Amino acid sequence: MFPMRRALSLHARQLIAASLGLIAFLGLTGMALDQAFRNSLVDNMEARMARHADAYWNKVGFDRRGRLLPAALDKAPDARFNEFRSGLYAQIQGEGVNWQSQSVALFSLPALPAREVGDAPEFDGPLPLPIGEDIRINAYRYTDTLRFETKSGPRVLTLHIYESEEEIFKQIAEYRRTLWGYLGIAGVLLVLVQIAILRWSLQPLRVLESEMQALQSGRQARLGRRYPTELGPIAGSINALLDSERGNLEMSRNTLADLAHSLKTPLAVLQSQIDNGDDPAQFKREVYTQLQRMNDIVSYQLSRAARAGHALYSAPIDVLPHAESIVASLEKIHRAKGVYCEFEIDPKSQFSGEAGDLQELLGNFLENAFKWAARRVLLTVRPVYEPGAKRPGLHICVEDDGPGIAPEDIGRILQRGVRGDERVQGHGIGMAIVQDIVRSYHGTLSVDRSQELGGARFAIDLPCLA
Repeated sequence: MFPMRRALSLHARQLIAASLGLIAFLGLTGMALDQAFRNSLVDNMEARMARHADAYWNKVGFDRRGRLLPAALDKAPDARFNEFRSGLYAQIQGEGVNWQSQSVALFSLPALPAREVGDAPEFDGPLPLPIGEDIRINAYRYTDTLRFETKSGPRVLTLHIYESEEEIFKQIAEYRRTLWGYLGIAGVLLVLVQIAILRWSLQPLRVLESEMQALQSGRQARLGRRYPTELGPIAGSINALLDSERGNLEMSRNTLADLAHSLKTPLAVLQSQIDNGDDPAQFKREVYTQLQRMNDIVSYQLSRAARAGHALYSAPIDVLPHAESIVASLEKIHRAKGVYCEFEIDPKSQFSGEAGDLQELLGNFLENAFKWAARRVLLTVRPVYEPGAKRPGLHICVEDDGPGIAPEDIGRILQRGVRGDERVQGHGIGMAIVQDIVRSYHGTLSVDRSQELGGARFAIDLPCLA
């Protein structure tokens, strides 16, 4: 087995990616600037050779017999035309004419095919140019053809100017040294700036890592720093998860404490019956009563424990199908009473939690409503929206036309911490389960009289998820 290689850090990955991108950018920039500079040198050479050609044409003269006068041509427009193998050469060709500049003293330039009068000047290169025995250079050539009128008749001359590319190479080499030197310095500076930017940009991640280590070691209970927009949802989700787990743990502890406390009374009654030695029939009835009571208590506390671990981020559940299923079952059970349920349910209503919790909420509310209703039950469900919330909240309301709940009993129904053996008659363990579920989702439960139907009205408001 090969040991697993440690993954590169985000800082290293971004630095490598940025450096590769910077190298590619500077390389392409350098190549583009180099090519542009080379093109500009060639363009300047063409313009310079055109000026040399104009200067030579202005010096062209003929004698009375129409012969070319070379003396004037020897006064070159550039001193290099008079220096041997200077890299700048001139040649004039025509019928009976083959003049060459002094820079071609010991060798001859190649003869070229004649051109037509009126042809545009040509610029070619680099071309191989022999400048002596076994000596060749690469040079650019400028060619122009003109017609001259002489006393002996018209003469057509073609001028060729050659310039070695060595001068261009020298300028390019000097330019490249300067260019790549500056680009190298710029690259180093940009890498240093990139390192500083990366350290500053990734600082929130280092802070998050530090806080996570503090969470693991128990030095703090939740993430407390303000984070950038990209990390804010992550920190919020971690805090929500911590709060949920802490709440689940607290609920489990409370469930065990409540179970132990709730069983004290029936156990004490049984102990008292054993000690008193009363009538066996009475003793049997009391044992049955207390066992039934303990069974209810255990069932209630087990249901609380099962709900204590509900998922924090459950997939949203459509409310309407669950409501229809529950109401269909209850209408069959209470068919003799003729109770029917009306729906005012928004089709977009969704419960962000577990299906079992939704079944408990709707089932307990609707079961109580059907139990006490005379003829009608009204179920209202709609989503609740808030700006910036990722998931909407939910409003659930169940009303009936029964006798309602006495005002003095409403307080006991909503009292926090009421145990399974202290519930209000007629609402029982179901209301305690509903309160636990609502509390676990950080919602609110209200009980009052229905303005529309006149009976009891139970309403739940579950908050939006940020």
